[in-house]
Amino acid sequence: MIFKFILLLICSLSGYFIVLNYYGFPPSIIGLFLGLLIALLVMRIEHVIRQISLRTILGGVVGMFVGLFIAFLLAYGLSSVSNIRGERQVVPWIYALLTCTMSYLGLVVGSRKIEEFPALNFGRSVEAGDCKILDTSIAIDGRIADICDTGFIEGKLIVPRFVLNELQHIADSSDTMKRSRGRRGLDILNRMQKSGDVSIEIIDQDFPKIKGVDAKLVALAKEKNGKIITNDYNLNKVAELQGVKILSVHELANALKPVVLPGEVMAVKIIKEGKESGQGVAYLEDGTMIVVDDAQQYQGTNVEIMVTSVLQTTAGRMIFAELKDIVPEKKAHVLDYRQ
Repeated sequence: MIFKFILLLICSLSGYFIVLNYYGFPPSIIGLFLGLLIALLVMRIEHVIRQISLRTILGGVVGMFVGLFIAFLLAYGLSSVSNIRGERQVVPWIYALLTCTMSYLGLVVGSRKIEEFPALNFGRSVEAGDCKILDTSIAIDGRIADICDTGFIEGKLIVPRFVLNELQHIADSSDTMKRSRGRRGLDILNRMQKSGDVSIEIIDQDFPKIKGVDAKLVALAKEKNGKIITNDYNLNKVAELQGVKILSVHELANALKPVVLPGEVMAVKIIKEGKESGQGVAYLEDGTMIVVDDAQQYQGTNVEIMVTSVLQTTAGRMIFAELKDIVPEKKAHVLDYRQ
């Protein structure tokens, strides 16, 4: 803030005294405002440049110099032709047009095509491709902190400022449930930041022209060649369509669940009745739902079941089974209770 104030002061005074030196006092006021305007323009340019990666800036500079070199070669050829025809008055305007056009094209092409030149693409190291960006949903979920504590995820985790702002907005919500979820997300990030297993980096890079946190996350991941850690199903699909890799805790949890095959026999406890008539519902230790046919009457009882099929859905895995036997010591108690 101090440096910005100094810049405003220097530019304003410089504009004032420059105009004062040439045109006197009254016009020097205009020079003061022009200097102030230039300072504001410089600060705006600085704000834009700060959000652009060094790789993009390097590509733009290299492309601009290439464009200027091409403009010089074309101008040299036109100079030879103009000397022969005697058209010297038109040449300066052609020079200016070539210089502006070629430098602009070089700047734009260089900044956007730098990724296709490995020799100049020093900004994308192996570490850059391994950067992981946290989504709002993963912070609220909370399991990412436990995964980091186990050591399966290490290194640097990136939290964009717009994700923090969304968490803050949720934490300030008038809805009690949303407020608790937002505060939980902030507490999880605070816990991870204090942990020594991972490094949390908060970046201010934003995309003002892009609306929506999900779209900004995808743009940031493409910019940094990173991966997004999320539990948001819609963000998962949108990111995959745009070539961005996703790390989903839901998919990780499903992958770590024990494999259950049709025909396998196991003992479970019927917790509640199912949606269909006669069905009972049980759960494995990892939370997997088991739907048991003809087990509704044995609610609260340990039973022996045989797996008939396994269904994998986007929400998780469901197991369908049929009742095989009742645990002997519980069967009589259940029958007496129902009598």
